[in-house]
Amino acid sequence: MSFDDIIDRRGSHCVKWDMMEAIYGVPQDKGLAMWVADMDFRPPQCVLDAVTAQVDHGIIGYFGDDSKYKAAIQWWMAERHGWQVEADHIFTTHGLVNGTAMCVETFTQPGDGVVLFTPVYHAFAKVINAAHRRVVECEMVQADGRYEMDFDAYDAQMDGSERMVILCSPHNPGGRVWSRGELAAVAAFAKRHNLILVSDEIHHDLVMPGHTHIPMTHIEGIEDRLIMMTATTKTFNIAGSHSGNVIIADPDLRAQFGQRMAALGLSPNSFGLFMATAAYSPEGAAWVDDLVQYLDGNRRLFDDAVNAIPGLQSMALESTYLSWVDFAGTGMQRAEFTRRVEQDACIAVNHGPTFGTGGDSWLRFNIATPRARVQEAVERLAAAFKDLQ
Repeated sequence: MSFDDIIDRRGSHCVKWDMMEAIYGVPQDKGLAMWVADMDFRPPQCVLDAVTAQVDHGIIGYFGDDSKYKAAIQWWMAERHGWQVEADHIFTTHGLVNGTAMCVETFTQPGDGVVLFTPVYHAFAKVINAAHRRVVECEMVQADGRYEMDFDAYDAQMDGSERMVILCSPHNPGGRVWSRGELAAVAAFAKRHNLILVSDEIHHDLVMPGHTHIPMTHIEGIEDRLIMMTATTKTFNIAGSHSGNVIIADPDLRAQFGQRMAALGLSPNSFGLFMATAAYSPEGAAWVDDLVQYLDGNRRLFDDAVNAIPGLQSMALESTYLSWVDFAGTGMQRAEFTRRVEQDACIAVNHGPTFGTGGDSWLRFNIATPRARVQEAVERLAAAFKDLQ
């Protein structure tokens, strides 16, 4: 199995490849899908073997005894992140968008404010709005080509109706790996304004060489308000399993969340549990190490080529496989640079405004695809903007 293998996902009910024409007008026959945040790589063989074993057994029944599953999570968090997790602190949700929605439903009321540091993953605002809560956008600032947070400005924005803050750590779409000082500042902000702090750490395994992710749980003094969210889905490219973990150390918060889960009758699907158990293993760890090296090579290729096009600037990627490109330097209106990317280059990408305030001049590119496709993408972009060179 090689990350260079070209796997044709068209016609497989793959939203990323099969829906790009309907959503973005990018022809399916010649388009490159670089939007939805899943990878064009097969997961490690141990994960595929776990699925095959269930199919070969032939009976797909209810899952019982999740002790091995929880032990695998405990092993992974201790081994890879220095985080000791208690088994009874783990809830399994239907992915982390569902986990986010469950947190909003459990810990806030209609009309409450939920703070986001924007631009940020678009699903957060979507579930907040759908739950009739109010999105409070705290726009990040750019310093030396990367995002930082301005808590003096954010303190001034708060009106007392806010009940929760959601942090994306590492950050999507900017790729920031937050420092310990920045995480402590987020924690202090949550304490000052008496906010539940939800830390979505789904990208925590996909960190570029030279950077180290720090779990929010390592910041002292916030256990009574902290909700941690992790998943195998992004790390191992098994998003279709729709499984994620909400991990809550505080007993009162844990009781509230457990009650809400029970009231909704939620339970995970067995394939997700089998896949996660297999993934969180030494074999899975070796695969992730190889993956990160490959993504780093894609990052360097993409950034060098994009930044060579006058007017385009890719934000330095410290984590994730989602490159955030600013087109402000072209002097073009958003409709024009988007048209060139989608119609001239035939690349489907995420539009910056969907990530909230601060995203207007940006597009997000998914570079978790065989390197030959990344090379083709940058050649198409260079041709689409050749008049600027």
